[in-house]
Amino acid sequence: MRDFASNQIKKGVRSIGFGGDGATWGNYGLVWQDANTAVLDYGNTHYSNGNDFNFQAVGATSPLLWHDLAIYAIAMTEGTNDVKFLAKSPGLGAAAVPVVGKGNDDAVFVKIAMPIAYGLSAGVLLSHETSHFDATSVAGQSIKYETDWRPSGGFGLAWQSDDKKWLVGFRAILNSDFERRVDSSGLTEGLAKSNEYRLGASYVPWKGGLIDVGATRLEKWNAIAGTHTVAYHPNLGFEQKLFDNFTARIGLDETSPTAGITYRFSPFKLDIAYVHDLAKARVGDLFGTRSDSLLATLTFDFAKQEAPTKSAAAGGGELPAVKVLR
Repeated sequence: MRDFASNQIKKGVRSIGFGGDGATWGNYGLVWQDANTAVLDYGNTHYSNGNDFNFQAVGATSPLLWHDLAIYAIAMTEGTNDVKFLAKSPGLGAAAVPVVGKGNDDAVFVKIAMPIAYGLSAGVLLSHETSHFDATSVAGQSIKYETDWRPSGGFGLAWQSDDKKWLVGFRAILNSDFERRVDSSGLTEGLAKSNEYRLGASYVPWKGGLIDVGATRLEKWNAIAGTHTVAYHPNLGFEQKLFDNFTARIGLDETSPTAGITYRFSPFKLDIAYVHDLAKARVGDLFGTRSDSLLATLTFDFAKQEAPTKSAAAGGGELPAVKVLR
């Protein structure tokens, strides 16, 4: 479920539209550039077999504080319709069987970031997230999944050149949950962990254009399932500003094609992203063979002014005057 909601919020809708490269314009280290803003998020993933996942979120970024440090906080809730899939569990028998169920995922994320010097910025992520899912087989057998929170978070480092043409970044997410599964065979518990590392770079080849290239390494452990997996995938994107208030973008997030737009109408900004087969590389065909996702963020600049340019690009030019507003 998290691959359809909280994992997307961590990248940001703008980044999703051109390849989901959370190491660059979705980097936690750049949060300070969004000072004095509030956001509303919505996302929906619909499978061709009728399965549906949706989330809503609301968040805000503080004004610039000590040494231009900024704090961003967002709360999210995700739900489903009657999801149909194949589940395998001791209480259901030896083979995977069809089940129908509903679930929810609730989370709060806090990002803290600031510019350091020479175009370098750094940020950290603190997260609290829990999930719950109840399912029933055709034969009436029930199975319940839920997670308890364990310390989780991440960090990001980003560097931007003095001429603003280059942005290079690294981002890590370190998640840990205590999972619980209950079926007719009893209670099974164990840790579930995932470490996600992203490295990327973007370049401005001409006015209003942006090329983004990155890679993701995802390593996962699950004590209940007894699995350990490692996967590598690309992140590729292109963005072009077409008018003063309109930008379009396309990309490839792992194995999922993406597209998106940004429309500005001061003091608001609307980002919309489309993803075909969202998180296909991570969840496979578990919930269906084909899906379409639409994600949107409405940003409100409550300061109605550009972010200050005074911060420490020390030893070089000023940091960007225009907010990132991912």
